[in-house]
Amino acid sequence: MRKKHIVLFFVCILWLVTAAPVAYGKVYINIDSPSAQKFPIAITPFKNMNNASAQESLSPWFADTLGKTLEITGFFNILDRKAFLVDQTKLGISTENIQFPAWTGIGAESLVTGGFTVSGRDLTLECRLFDVVQGKLIVGKRYTGKLEERKEMVVRFAQEILVALTGEKGLFDTKIAFTGKKSGSSEIYYVNFDGTEPATLTNYRSITLSPKWSPDGKQISFLSYKDGAPDLFVMDLNRRTTRKILSTGRLNLPATWSADSRRMLVTSSKDGSEEIYILSISDGRMTRLTNDPSIDVSPTWSPDGKQIAFVSDRGGTPQIYLMDSSGAGVRRLTFEGGYNTSPAWHPRANRIAYEGRAGGTFQVMVLETEGGTPVQLTTNGRSENPAWSPDGRYIAFVSRLGGKSRVCVMNSNGTNVRVIHEGLDAYVSPTWSPHLNFY
Repeated sequence: MRKKHIVLFFVCILWLVTAAPVAYGKVYINIDSPSAQKFPIAITPFKNMNNASAQESLSPWFADTLGKTLEITGFFNILDRKAFLVDQTKLGISTENIQFPAWTGIGAESLVTGGFTVSGRDLTLECRLFDVVQGKLIVGKRYTGKLEERKEMVVRFAQEILVALTGEKGLFDTKIAFTGKKSGSSEIYYVNFDGTEPATLTNYRSITLSPKWSPDGKQISFLSYKDGAPDLFVMDLNRRTTRKILSTGRLNLPATWSADSRRMLVTSSKDGSEEIYILSISDGRMTRLTNDPSIDVSPTWSPDGKQIAFVSDRGGTPQIYLMDSSGAGVRRLTFEGGYNTSPAWHPRANRIAYEGRAGGTFQVMVLETEGGTPVQLTTNGRSENPAWSPDGRYIAFVSRLGGKSRVCVMNSNGTNVRVIHEGLDAYVSPTWSPHLNFY
């Protein structure tokens, strides 16, 4: 994957720490808690440090862009600047100039201030995050680069805010790939977590389906009929080169990769009915895991690689089953609903998201692998093909509502649904990349 080669450096602003310890050890937002509320944060207009009148519009731009970047995470309540109790034209950016009671008085728990200096096309940006309840600095950063790189600087600081307040970085350096259909053919597309920079990955003018990102982020596997048969391919995302890794003359569907990116679960009908195999990427050797006259499809590895979830109709209707990674110990997981498919294993927990028929249509469900009662996350239209984010805090899925298809992302509890791509005839099979280190 191409990285952005920007001359962008950041350093801790040690001189603005006036005996206040940096509070990275404290987690301010327990976003994994079912009762977690959005965290109230105030972001002031950034101060024009060299009073360049031509750059005055950047003052609110930095604050607005940072607010929008944080808002899409679903974790923050960005306080309206109209509610601020201080004169925004006289706001300082250092600790001694902040009236902390004025911020707690409007319900803020954290405050972001910033300043910038522009010299020609060169930009220096200073950003600071404060705990207004305790009246201290949490983190401060300085970024230098070109004026055109200001968005990247803002995203870098948004990452710092997430690490400081939640204990983990955000997903701004991840992408979501998916299949999109248009004018009779289907191709692989991808888009950033925030819905920006959509791009087309393949252009075969054929049927190309089922993208799966490798855990190292360097490759994507997919099925394509571009050579006339449903063959399995792997694309090197840095070189944009593609090689065929499985061709049997029959259906070959890629599924999840192993953690070391050396093996892949596949569904193949090379021996007759659809069965599940482990495919060695380097030499094409296949190890058969299922051997049943029913259809067995959609395998997905558990985080530790010891179990596999898959879909089978061996019980009469499509249901989700579990088995050991060797193919032994098959047991049924889903019992509620007559049609359950597309399992996706949580990257850090024994939890599976899937699409299940509910109320006459399909919705995204979540179920613990020990069993129990499924939790329905979606309710509007038809929702299918769930895919977890690498931190397990979001789910990408395909939504069909009002005659339109779109790719959406929601928080893992079903809230904060937002569209990240629309406009094509149909979508299917989103897959989430690991961290790609754009920023």
